[in-house]
Amino acid sequence: MPLFPGEVLAIVGDNGAGKSTLIKCFSGAHTPDAGEMFVSGEQVEFKSTSEARRHGVETVFQTLAVAPALDIASNLYLGREVRKPGIAGKVFRTLDKKRMRREASEHLKNLGISTLQNITQAVETLSGGQRQAVAVARAAAFGSKVIILDEPTAALGVNESARVLKMIQDLRDRGIPVILISHNMPQVFEVADRIQIARLGKRAAVVTPQTHSMNDVVAIMTGAMTVPEEEQQLTPVR
Repeated sequence: MPLFPGEVLAIVGDNGAGKSTLIKCFSGAHTPDAGEMFVSGEQVEFKSTSEARRHGVETVFQTLAVAPALDIASNLYLGREVRKPGIAGKVFRTLDKKRMRREASEHLKNLGISTLQNITQAVETLSGGQRQAVAVARAAAFGSKVIILDEPTAALGVNESARVLKMIQDLRDRGIPVILISHNMPQVFEVADRIQIARLGKRAAVVTPQTHSMNDVVAIMTGAMTVPEEEQQLTPVR
């Protein structure tokens, strides 16, 4: 099933439906033993998360994978640190912190993230929503093809969840496709263009918030309702 620029595809399903395994295959954490994956028309088979990132696929897992003791800029460039030019960088491997902080500020500004004012602030001093913003900003800065978000609002309050949902909408407006894994149906229906429902390790249906209700989606998840193939939304609504 294709994913197009400027689209939010939500993947929902009960525990054990295969959502996490699916995104781990997309992100390079797992190697699938069947099926095919394509990025910009090119067939790929990721052997690692680094390989997926080189193809422009960024994933924000529930654990966030941030370094609490480091500042915001260092977290945005975690694993992609920029070294100073010349001997200082090549021989002594000195990091160009000034450049990373400047570019990190630009990334946050472009995303419209106003809650992170001090780019040198340690991540451990941030709230849960602000940490999520750092992780999403890192993915947005380097995820040129697709960004995968795994339960991005699971541990957040109402206001912080609203900020994360706004970031998802902003990413879509910038033309970046987003895959959203979530159990929160109201949030899914708020931001998703299409909803893929997983059941027992398979795709049960693909619907839209316009064609099906939350109750319909839950019924499909549990097997109480089925959707004929010809009624499913396998391509984005344009």
